Formats: sequence, C-alpha cells, structure tokens
Amino acid sequence: MNISGSDLILAFSALGAGIASCAGIGAGMGQGIAAGHAATAIGRNPGCKGDVTGTMLLGMAIAETTALYGLLVALILLFVKPLG
Repeated sequence: MNISGSDLILAFSALGAGIASCAGIGAGMGQGIAAGHAATAIGRNPGCKGDVTGTMLLGMAIAETTALYGLLVALILLFVKPLG
C-alpha cells in the first residue's frame, strides 16, 4: 500500500473538517442552557421579560459565532484544494 503525500493531506483535511464541525455541539448545548435559564428567570419574574430576552439573544448570537467559525473552517478544509 503506497500512500502519496497528496492523499495524506486530503485525508487529514477531511479529518480536520470533521473535528471542526464538532464546534456546533458546544454552541448548541450553550444555547439550550441559556434558553432554559432565561425561561426560568421569566417564569419567576415576568416583569423582566424584555431585559432577559434581549440579554439571552445577545448571548446566543455570540455563542453561535463559534459554530459558524467551525463550519467555515470545515468548508475551507473540504473544498479548497491545498495542492493546487
């Protein structure tokens, strides 16, 4: 079995893309926890609904950027040809 350098680079690019796409797991878990705590806070004090919702949405947008960066890295590793 003879593996050339270009085959090895393509294999590790695919492996790296798979690892990079796992960044969405942490973002999803963080957003779920944030939404759960926000729902609990609104349930305890309905008067602060606007403040809690705004803060929660800002936090979710920041958490989502991690998943988007992971997706971007995965797409670059899969579709940009490193050897020309």
